[in-house]
Formats: sequence, C-alpha cells, structure tokens
Amino acid sequence: MNLEVPAKLLTVPNMARTLAKQVFRPISRKYDKAEHAKPIELVPVADMIRTTGVMNGPAEKGERAPSAGVKNGQNMMAVLTTAEMSWGDVAMLNSIPGLGLGNAAITAVGTPGQREKFGKLWCAMAITEPGAGSDTANIVTSARLDGDEWVLNGEKIFVTAGQFCDAVVVWATLDKKLGKRAIKSFIVPKGAPGMQVVRLEPKLGFRVSDTAAITFTDCRIPKDHVLGSAEIAEDAKQALGGAMQTFDNTRPVVAAMALGVARAALDLLYEILGREGFTPSYERSLWNASALEAEIYRMEADYEAARLLSLKAAWMADNKRPNSMEASMAKAKAGHMGNQVTLRCVELCSTLGFSEEYLLEKFARDSKILDIFEGTQQIQQLIVARAVLGLSSAQLK
Repeated sequence: MNLEVPAKLLTVPNMARTLAKQVFRPISRKYDKAEHAKPIELVPVADMIRTTGVMNGPAEKGERAPSAGVKNGQNMMAVLTTAEMSWGDVAMLNSIPGLGLGNAAITAVGTPGQREKFGKLWCAMAITEPGAGSDTANIVTSARLDGDEWVLNGEKIFVTAGQFCDAVVVWATLDKKLGKRAIKSFIVPKGAPGMQVVRLEPKLGFRVSDTAAITFTDCRIPKDHVLGSAEIAEDAKQALGGAMQTFDNTRPVVAAMALGVARAALDLLYEILGREGFTPSYERSLWNASALEAEIYRMEADYEAARLLSLKAAWMADNKRPNSMEASMAKAKAGHMGNQVTLRCVELCSTLGFSEEYLLEKFARDSKILDIFEGTQQIQQLIVARAVLGLSSAQLK
C-alpha cells in the first residue's frame, strides 16, 4: 500500500492552501461576527474556480464497476483541496458561489441538459423538514404534475446557502403513502413563483454560511426540472440510488472539511505552545511521554486515521468501486475527530484557547456541524452497521 499523496495531485491543494491563508484567514473573524452577511471577497474566488477548475466537485455518475487501472482523479482532488481550504475557514469554503451540495446532485444524477443549464449556478440542497430529518421516508413536501409543470408544496429547514444560492434541489414526494419509493429531487430556480425564504437560522458556528428555512406554496417549475426519471420506482433503493450516490461522493468531502479544521486547530496549538517553549519530540513512546505529549500523540493518531479513511473513500469513488460504507466510515470518523480535536486544543490552550484573540474557539464552534449535516454521526454508524451485518434498512433501524 502506498499511502503517499501522488505528486501530480499536490499542485492544486497547494494553491488552495495559499488561498485559504491569504483570503480566508484575514476575513474569518469579520464574517463570524457579521452573521449571514454575504462575503463579497469570495466573488472573485468563485470566478477563479470556474475559470481554472481549481476545485471541481465530485465526479458525475458513472458505471459502478472497478476501473481497469488505478486512478486518482476528481474525487481525490476534491478531498485534498477541501481539506486545505477548510484549514483557512471551513464556513467560508461553504459560502463560495457555485460549490453547493445541489451542484453535486446535479452532476451525479442530472441529465446532460440539466448539467449544462444548472451546473454553473450555485445550487443548494433542501432535504430536512420540521418533521423529517435523517429518515427521509417522513418527507411530506409534495410534488404533483399539472400539465407541463410540477407543483410543489411544503417547508424545508436548515438549507445551507438557501438565501444566496441561485437554485435549490428539493426532495419531495409524489405519493406520501409509498414512502421512499416516491421521493424525487426537483430543481427549483430562485425566484420561482411560490418559493420564499422565510427566515435565516442564528447558529453556534458556521456563521458566514447562510442557513435558511424555505417554504413552497403552489410553487410551479417546468416538467423537465425533475432530476432523473419521474417514474415511481419499484423499490426504495432504486428510487434513491442516484441521490444516495451523491452522498457516497460528498461525504468524504465533508470528512475533508473536518480534517482541515482539525489540522488548523493542531497547527495553532503548536504555535501557542511553541511560544511557551514546548515542542513535542515524538521520541518517547506514548507511555513514557508527558501528559501533554501523550494527548498530542492521540490527537495526531486520530487525525491520521480519519485522513486515511477519507482518502480511501475518495479513491474508491474515482475507481468506480461501491463505497457507501467507506464514505460513511470516513464521515463518521472525521466528524467525531474534528469535534474532539478542536475542543481539546481549546482546553490545552486554556484562556488563550477560549479567547477571541485566536481563532481556536471558532474552529471548535465550526467543527460541530461537520458531525451533523449530510447525515448525523448516528446515521453514519447505522449505515456502516447495515453494511457490515448485511442487513437492510427495514431489518436494522
């Protein structure tokens, strides 16, 4: 096993680190305090990304069969680049126009025409409802076909980039009685009649990223704005297969966000401790080290485990290997690790960690959502358990 990052993939992540250091970090505190303010400094960043392809998202849907050779491609690049940019400010990364979760869904399961029409827009994803979180079978937002238009009714909450985006990919049901089988994804352009952003959520962290509640009241969109087939599937797996593949590709990217935040906290910890004359030597074993050194060893080991799991999940996606279990493993491990490492770094730095003099307390606040969105820690563990035990969602709830 070669665990080193291929040299050909290092150039773009290095550019991303420079961007994170020179653009994100200087304005990080400014937008943490100005919650939900639109960061105008990110507009040229978005233009650069569109022009150069510095940070393309996960690859589009393809045949899920192993490649003939070994490929390190778009998914691996997305993970490496995301980690570097998240080192600067993970919430800022999620506020770059054009990098929404909805874009990943369109890339994964949209038709060529949909990818061409909507792929360059900033597309959010709306799944969660007041009565439906991780269990998508409880979704009540409805869609019915009326002539050449779909009519949507319902409410979505916790929509990342819901205010500033150009369009929203909305999960809705064609028939609530049929459960997951009838759930489809619809592209709703911003400003569609009947669509309204009703509020923005104040948050613990991730403050620059706008989190919205959106209502749909007889919201009409064209017939061809449904992602994939409009036919009700024979089973839930078939119905949600394309949508869930989006998460197979993006959960390693969310894991990479946690890697970036954790690395930022560890680097700042070393900087603060170094000013007091302390540098971990790594020469003594865990059992012979000081309490502080032992704590650092454990955090670094935890970080490395999460990093390797994330790279493996991305590598499998690039090589068209089924990676649902590995994507959930990476997301579960990295999400938990990011929370634990950032909070422990705050504790080890005492009052300096708690103070706004440094960004350490912000890293800790921002890290919490990474263990929640795109599937909570508990849901990821459930997915892994089903895969390991060979049980269906009906057999293991």
